[in-house]
Amino acid sequence: MAQERPPLEEMTLRQLRRVASEYSVSKYSRMRKDQLIASIQEAQRASGAPVVVRTVETQEVVEAAKFDVGQTDLTGGVLATVDEPLADLPDGYGESRIVLLPRDPQWAYAYWDIPNDHKEELRRQGGSRLALRFYDVTDIDVSYQRPHSLQQYECDELAREWYLPIPVSDRDYMVEIGYICADGRWLMLARSTPAHIPPVYPSDWIEDHFITVDWNEDLRGQQKFDLVPPSKRTSPSAVSEAIYSEIFGMAQVAEGQRVDGSLFGSMQHVAGSISGSEQFMAAQAVSSYIFPSGVGLWAVPTMSGLTMSGAGFSGSAPPVRPRKFWLIADAELIVYGATEPDATVTIGGQPIKLSPDGTFRFQMSFQDGLIDYPIMAVAADGEQTRSIHMKFNRETPERNTNTKDEAKLEWLS
Repeated sequence: MAQERPPLEEMTLRQLRRVASEYSVSKYSRMRKDQLIASIQEAQRASGAPVVVRTVETQEVVEAAKFDVGQTDLTGGVLATVDEPLADLPDGYGESRIVLLPRDPQWAYAYWDIPNDHKEELRRQGGSRLALRFYDVTDIDVSYQRPHSLQQYECDELAREWYLPIPVSDRDYMVEIGYICADGRWLMLARSTPAHIPPVYPSDWIEDHFITVDWNEDLRGQQKFDLVPPSKRTSPSAVSEAIYSEIFGMAQVAEGQRVDGSLFGSMQHVAGSISGSEQFMAAQAVSSYIFPSGVGLWAVPTMSGLTMSGAGFSGSAPPVRPRKFWLIADAELIVYGATEPDATVTIGGQPIKLSPDGTFRFQMSFQDGLIDYPIMAVAADGEQTRSIHMKFNRETPERNTNTKDEAKLEWLS
């Protein structure tokens, strides 16, 4: 059974040349496609063969039938009438809301919807000028912490959107809309959620981690690895961790033993079994243990009924109870500051842990004598340094024979 030929319009140029050769069309190899079709149709009419001509209208019907999915109304309709039964969009939704979106490292886009009754309420409270406040809230909670920076932009009452310039990229920002009062008060209408602005430079963070996943394992809803940027990591170095563990351990022990009456109760326990010079030496030992800075050598409860004999006390004196009136005092040294989060900070040659925002805090027992603390910060590139030299001097005089004690504290910077 001979295969039926497709219409001439659907044939390729090679197929048309083959048909033209069958009808002895001269110079068919030099003709274009439309010329070949016309020459073949003329040859077909001359030979009496049926000529199949597909008109433009027929072609359009065939093409339109490709999208016929069974609808009965093939006439369609006017596109403008499709949304006629739909209601118009409202001007607002009755809720005070503002949204902050980063556009690029230099600009952020904010849009808001504030009901008029909410604006009228704040105007009655003294609001006079509508404005936007743009906060830097990187690594802080604005519910109880102050933002790093604030920019204020007054805007028009009819405005519904605003573009805000970014002071520093690669930070978290938040925007508020509200009214400024004549007395300087700020009346907030709405506050956005924090948005992170991308950095203006390409990231230098390169970190590859390879994990093994079973071929048939369902990975939906699973987390295999959590990538944390270097700037967000808070794990300190081994040296810094040892320093902080030692300092905080001393502080916790001292604080636990510094409760009112702890020293008095310890002396009562000791006094129940020893007497005389042994009781005084025990009191010194207990006090020195509680206060490693040496304050226990002089700030102990005063003793009565003891007589001094040479370098010690007479052991013949009966045990007596200490007076209930006494005084204890001690001091700790806290050094704090801030620098760039990626810098290296040392205090007295020892590295100090930095918080994600670049702040640091160093706490230790403040003993008698001179404490020399050179503080140095080195930039991440190692090319810039900043230093502050602090000197602290504590002098605690020995206990006098009278009932008054003195202490002297100096800070030399």
